[in-house]
Amino acid sequence: MSKNKIHRPAEGVLKVIPLGGLGEIGKNMTVFEYGDDIIVVDMGSMFPHDDMPGVDLVIPDITYLRENRQRVRGYFITHGHEDHIGAAPYVLRDAPAPVYATRLTCALMGLKFKEHRMMSSVEMHEVEPSDTIVAGCFGVEFINVSHSIAGSCALAIHTPVGTVVHTGDFKVDYTPVAGQTTDFLRLAELGREGVRLLLADSTNAERPGYTMSERMVGETFESLFARATDRIIIAMFASNVHRIQMVIDAAVKHNRHVCLVGRSMVSVARVSSQLGYLNVPEGVIVGIDDLSRYKSEDMVVLTTGSQGEPMSGLHRMAFSEHKKLDIRPTDMVIISASPIPGNERSISGVINQLVRTGADVIYESLAEVHVSGHARQEELKLMHALTHPQFFVPVHGEYRHLFHHAKLAKSMGIADENLLIPETGGVIEVTKNSIRRAGSVPSGDLLIDGLGVGDVGESVLRDRKHLSEDGMIIVVLTFDHETGELISGPDIISRGFIYVKENEELLDGARETVRRILEKEYSSTASLKEAIRDSLKRYLNDTLRRDPMILTIIT
Repeated sequence: MSKNKIHRPAEGVLKVIPLGGLGEIGKNMTVFEYGDDIIVVDMGSMFPHDDMPGVDLVIPDITYLRENRQRVRGYFITHGHEDHIGAAPYVLRDAPAPVYATRLTCALMGLKFKEHRMMSSVEMHEVEPSDTIVAGCFGVEFINVSHSIAGSCALAIHTPVGTVVHTGDFKVDYTPVAGQTTDFLRLAELGREGVRLLLADSTNAERPGYTMSERMVGETFESLFARATDRIIIAMFASNVHRIQMVIDAAVKHNRHVCLVGRSMVSVARVSSQLGYLNVPEGVIVGIDDLSRYKSEDMVVLTTGSQGEPMSGLHRMAFSEHKKLDIRPTDMVIISASPIPGNERSISGVINQLVRTGADVIYESLAEVHVSGHARQEELKLMHALTHPQFFVPVHGEYRHLFHHAKLAKSMGIADENLLIPETGGVIEVTKNSIRRAGSVPSGDLLIDGLGVGDVGESVLRDRKHLSEDGMIIVVLTFDHETGELISGPDIISRGFIYVKENEELLDGARETVRRILEKEYSSTASLKEAIRDSLKRYLNDTLRRDPMILTIIT
């Protein structure tokens, strides 16, 4: 669509409102608002933190979008990684609007919509790099960039106050696996035309130099495959289609078959093959049920679990919980990923368990089995030099990443008054001559637990943490309904607090504490429960210095 068809309201203020992706790795989502028009870049999710027991997924709080759903003109997705598309089903359910993304990104989102039974209700449009989509007063242009997944794009958002360039996740890779180089020419053209604001990936802003090419991983796979004498097990992100292709290529070269393990790995590989992003020779892929028909030295197992996720294929194999696969001492296990901040302990636990099995375990600190998809300092400088922005806002990273990217921007000539380090929910107002902070909107985390969205809040997490740390004591009492006399109890049940058989004396003391409470009269059941809880709390704290959750059940 032509840019001159964009509706141009009177000159005013562009609002940029990040709803996620700041001070954290993941949950990327940014709102652009001008007049009555809103567009949104990305709808990402994030792994739950250690202090979120039972939580499956974390997505941005979209209260602002839900309250302004009639003004949302479209969602524009930079690429198909979970931290950019993982929240899509939940966001579009509450604030529906057309979605625009490249072919593979649309296909990966389609898998989510199908799982959530909402394929028919989502309006999805495939775009190509260089396409410009008109959405209200915005014209959104897709620009090809190198990353660790096909179909990655930066966005040039043409607004009434000027052009905004949002880089998405990018790197400078002159020898990419699939020939997808960053479109430096178009970025330079935009720079000559004038870029009002640059929002750029900050993940590797602390790291000097350049990010290595993805081809380096392929060369490492080649050498490891040549060295392996038995089965090879590789864990990686299912969405890293380029790397899956390199595994398949190495397997074919070394006369091995490939078995895909993990629902997302199987789904992504199937869709990528159908779209032509994966070239898989006939007979190379075998099902997990057919593994016994092949010699182990002829097999490569490609699985999920590179972040130590408890339910992933690699985790279950490592801890002998997988129905079909166990790790053997003769296996070579390759973890082809780096830890996302917050997942270090989980990954370390899996690696330690793998090493205990006697397997040959290869990970990032031992070999070049992973390269980042994010630009380092020299690549960031190139992006700044090409686009030559008037204003700059670092995005996508923890605070230290944003800080170092802002520092780098200053070294590239951006004045202090022309850059801001943003905050989640913070409103940034941009005009042709200024950039400033202007209040905030509701923001934070929405926690996904099973089919529940947002029904797990701080109080629920606090209770879960309390239970996990201190356990529970349950007091059961049965009274005669007519006379009010105690028929049975008090019975004391311990769950995750103490081993009952070795602590009968302690439990006898707890029962006696409750009996003393029952000697008094209370105005209501609630006041009786409160008295029991307070007395038992004091007793257990004085006796063991422990503070379990106390639940009283009165029948």
